[in-house]
Amino acid sequence: MDFKDDARLDTGSVISSGGGGGGRGGGIAVGGIGGLILMLIAVFLGINPGDIMGGGGAGQPADTSQQTPANSECKTGADVDRNPDCRWQAYMTSLNQYWESTVSQGYQPTKMVTFSGAVNTACGQASSQVGPFYCPGDSTIYIDKAFAGQLLKQLGAKGGPAAEAYIVAHEYGHHIQNLTGVLQRSQQDRNPGPGSPGVRVELQADCYAGAWFRWASDNPNDVIENITKDDLDRIVDAAKVVGDDHIQEQQGGYVNPEQWTHGSSAQRKYWVAKGFNSGDPNVCDTFATNDLGPQS
Repeated sequence: MDFKDDARLDTGSVISSGGGGGGRGGGIAVGGIGGLILMLIAVFLGINPGDIMGGGGAGQPADTSQQTPANSECKTGADVDRNPDCRWQAYMTSLNQYWESTVSQGYQPTKMVTFSGAVNTACGQASSQVGPFYCPGDSTIYIDKAFAGQLLKQLGAKGGPAAEAYIVAHEYGHHIQNLTGVLQRSQQDRNPGPGSPGVRVELQADCYAGAWFRWASDNPNDVIENITKDDLDRIVDAAKVVGDDHIQEQQGGYVNPEQWTHGSSAQRKYWVAKGFNSGDPNVCDTFATNDLGPQS
């Protein structure tokens, strides 16, 4: 995955947080990789998944007192070569442009907050162990950049920029669901299972990520220069390792679809491919079909 040297980056799309803080907040954080592992553990142990993130109670704004624009020198695609951390601004710039041109009404861009160790959000305090996630309480994507790559490798993924971009695009998909109300409706029923609202909302976010990748690969004006076959392989690979069945196996247990919260590896690959092959987010209505793809 390369970036156009002369493409302008949105320097305000990524914010660096000093972390810290605490307290309970409103909304349930969704998505992510470590969050999926914690969700599975919570379901097995009978824990309210919202308690992991300090969820519940009245919504509280995130503590922004220690937040500053991250890498303000990241102004063009050429800056990614000089400072690889600028790639996060490139991902967000492309996603903001895509969804602004795609959502006809009510679109509002989101931001990414990067942190190290722990961060306070409107969904409560989160540690790096949660992995990348989206908090609907403050409409923000949170990611510990170093830990995200480490967690992908622990799950057996090849990693790389394309895999990172898939994660960011998936979390951005949750932001779109938050704007449309899909996310709120899906959280009314938190029971797990292969056809549960939780699985459907995650598969839809995967499909949205696939549709964005197709747009980025076809759009000559996008910041992303090209998406190669190797990039596509890494995207599919990342989708595979965050499947519920794969993680259940890695946790030393047996595959139990009735405890799924995000979908199987096969389902996640299916919906990423569905979005990419069509390039149309309108095909991503996982709530209007009984065919969620193969479970294995």
